[in-house]
Amino acid sequence: PSAPARLVTAGYILVVQGTPLLIQLFLVYFGLGLIGLKVDAWTSVSVALTVYCSAFLGEIWRGAIQAVPREQWEGATALALGYGRTLRLVILPQAIRIATPPTVGFMVQIIKGTSLASIVGFVELTRAAQIVNNITFRPMLVYLIVAAIYFALCWPISLASRRLERRIGSRIGHSEQML
Repeated sequence: PSAPARLVTAGYILVVQGTPLLIQLFLVYFGLGLIGLKVDAWTSVSVALTVYCSAFLGEIWRGAIQAVPREQWEGATALALGYGRTLRLVILPQAIRIATPPTVGFMVQIIKGTSLASIVGFVELTRAAQIVNNITFRPMLVYLIVAAIYFALCWPISLASRRLERRIGSRIGHSEQML
């Protein structure tokens, strides 16, 4: 309910979502050095990805909570549930169902987006592939293997998400039938 906190949060989300991850990696890596904090590539990539993810995931979950019908909040108030219990028992179980697909989709995008970390000298999968390619001169083979690795990382997450969505849906459907 705090207006200043709402403005700061909205500004943070607006700035982070409005700038590319690549620029944020540069700003953290080189910007922290300008203010006297010397950090290695691992730390700067971790900070930049945390800032980036928190803005997007915060917005996904805020939207999911706000998508729960107002009547659910009112019903919890009528049952004399406090704010914490209302969130835990009524709102979040419904918000999880709404937020799971975009959260998983964003997680997959972040896994693929880690390839940008090479720009600040961090050796991750794509950068390692570039190094191997420079030695072997076999770009098709090297990058097909990297694509297969990314696929092997992302596809199981998508499958697990589908199972989770079905499981949540069946539990909610079951409890709705009981009402």
